[in-house]
Amino acid sequence: MTLSLESSDTNTQNIDSQFDLLVHKTPTCGCCKKWVDHMEDNGFSVITEDHQSLAMIKDDLKIQPKFRSCHTGVSQEGYFFEGHVPSKYVQQFLLEKIPNAAGLSVPGMPLGSPGMEVEGRFTPYDILIHYKDGTTEVYAQIRNL
Repeated sequence: MTLSLESSDTNTQNIDSQFDLLVHKTPTCGCCKKWVDHMEDNGFSVITEDHQSLAMIKDDLKIQPKFRSCHTGVSQEGYFFEGHVPSKYVQQFLLEKIPNAAGLSVPGMPLGSPGMEVEGRFTPYDILIHYKDGTTEVYAQIRNL
């Protein structure tokens, strides 16, 4: 579960990094950084790429606006992980190899999800699975911490 990235920037040394997720985010979003930390703390190797707008990336991945959040992770296999999806569900999804699946999402920014921790506050949320034909269904229900 690794990708190789080589830098062509002559001002930096060549990078031959192995990573599990490329995370597209905006440079000023603190909860995106917290989600990346959550993923790394749980065994994922992550590289981030900052953008002023993520709309084209989400459009290219066919993530409908109603399912969007503040950041988008993409695995080496091309699966997307939109928003504050807990690492254990990313790992489970990648191991399951579900036919015709495109990725998982946690629409919005629910309190208590990874990266959105606020002491004493939690909003129940669903993790949705997205299929290549554009359909979705509930993959997991998160009802408590």
